[in-house]
Amino acid sequence: MANLDDLEKTMQALWPVEHAEDWDAPGFSLSVPGEVNCVLLSVDLTGAVLAEAIEKKCQLVISHHPFLLKGISDVNWDSLKGSVLQTAIRAGVSIYAAHTNADVAVDGVSDSLAKAFGLVDVTPLVPITSDSKLGHGRIGHLAREISLKEFAILVAEALPFTARGVSVSGNPDAPVSTIALCGGAGDSFMQVALQSGADVYVTSDLRHHVTLDASSTPRHEPFALVDISHWAAESLWLESAKSMLASAHPDVAFDISEVVTDPWTFSINRGI
Repeated sequence: MANLDDLEKTMQALWPVEHAEDWDAPGFSLSVPGEVNCVLLSVDLTGAVLAEAIEKKCQLVISHHPFLLKGISDVNWDSLKGSVLQTAIRAGVSIYAAHTNADVAVDGVSDSLAKAFGLVDVTPLVPITSDSKLGHGRIGHLAREISLKEFAILVAEALPFTARGVSVSGNPDAPVSTIALCGGAGDSFMQVALQSGADVYVTSDLRHHVTLDASSTPRHEPFALVDISHWAAESLWLESAKSMLASAHPDVAFDISEVVTDPWTFSINRGI
């Protein structure tokens, strides 16, 4: 068991809020002072995730995405945010988020992806400080050159199953060895990825025009894109977060949510 304040100090040490983007809202959306003996980790906080936390008698939910990222005008029971917040207050469950400050961290979201893909010589794609270990995205190398199709299979096997799977823009037979990636929606770093010398850029939520422009940009070597589930990409970080928190607080039970918050439930491809 640990005090909520002690857990906050640990989370701040692991994922300093000053490393978050200006638009972000990490930290507590709701804090209920007291002792904590169970913590549930998730990518998103939803009613189903909160119900799981209550069932498991957890006093704290740590999500990657902030529950109150954008302003709200009410917390009425019949609203999305209000229903969750009122339930959490009544159950005594605190709500905390580590978002872009966890994206850029050592052993954070993008680091977890790079490790899952087996990359070596990994550095941030977009450093945020003079410390080259911190930054958005990652760039590294595969142990050996493989085809783009083989790499896409590797990516799919490294991630939990999702209905939409993995989408690829590029020649399936093209050789790839230098990989750029960004956990979550990383199209804002597309130009950096293009200029990095990477053979392929892996990220989520890629839009039509961004993808078309990037894949059509003249380069000495072709540039491929791999679009993966936002939830799946960021879910890998939960194991790392759990391990670091459990090491700091061995008397607290840390559990990863069993709720899949990927919003897509099935897909259909005509003629397949």
